[in-house]
Amino acid sequence: MASTETAAKDNAQDLAGLEAGLDALDAVRVSRTPVREVLVRKVLPPVVAVVLVLAVWQILIWAKVTDDYKLPSPSLVWGEVTDAWAQGTLLGFIWTSVSRGLLGFLLALVIGTPLGLLVSRVKLVRAAIGPVLSGLQSLPSVAWVPPAVIWLGLNDRMMFAVILLGAVPSIANGLVSGVDQIPPLHLRAGRTLGATGLRGTWHIVLPAALPGYLAGLKQGWAFSWRSLMAAEIIASSPDLGVGLGQLLEQGRETSSMSMVFLAIILILTVGIAIDLLIFSPLERWVLRSRGLLVKN
Repeated sequence: MASTETAAKDNAQDLAGLEAGLDALDAVRVSRTPVREVLVRKVLPPVVAVVLVLAVWQILIWAKVTDDYKLPSPSLVWGEVTDAWAQGTLLGFIWTSVSRGLLGFLLALVIGTPLGLLVSRVKLVRAAIGPVLSGLQSLPSVAWVPPAVIWLGLNDRMMFAVILLGAVPSIANGLVSGVDQIPPLHLRAGRTLGATGLRGTWHIVLPAALPGYLAGLKQGWAFSWRSLMAAEIIASSPDLGVGLGQLLEQGRETSSMSMVFLAIILILTVGIAIDLLIFSPLERWVLRSRGLLVKN
């Protein structure tokens, strides 16, 4: 009798401890991060890094480690920026490439997502084209520029074809990897609840595969941007306008290293901006939806 009472008390204490733990989890406060803390933790580190790079760059100029025509000073590169801004061409360079890159990436997303689902869910399709997708992903995108020019000519269709050939395999393989990492029990539970076919794909497979899919999207954008730059550098025509790749090539043709550095900095800046404005918020949303990122 005494042992029964003791066991009951222990169970009651365990339940009380469990309830207290759950209450503690529910009681997590979500508060707004102070602006000063955001500045210190998010803004200050990259600013300091940029200042250090500029300082080292200027020190190399003062030390005359190489000729001026090989390594321009920061002031010369800034002069290229101000000249392009005064002429009204700076934003045009950026918009020409960014608009192509984003549109090409959206087309790759529309094609790569159903392709990835098909490869991940149908064994025969995976056996047939799975290795081909992996091979295409490892193929340098610059290799597609010459045949695309011959097939389609010097126009925007050629640019988009190169972007698609570079980005679609990455998006599809990312989704395949995400689907492969879904626990089988998760899928069986969804089928038991009636989530089959397209409904199961939308409500079970895609949400569960979201981390791998998002990684594939990030890689797909990187391949899109790199493919576009390769196409713009190699294929130039007045009908194509002047994007960042053409700007880089113009700097090479005129032996203007300040223009070359300007193009490189703008290409890098666009890549960082897309990651910070689009993919980083998506990553935080995915982590927060899975309880892996909590604001205290």
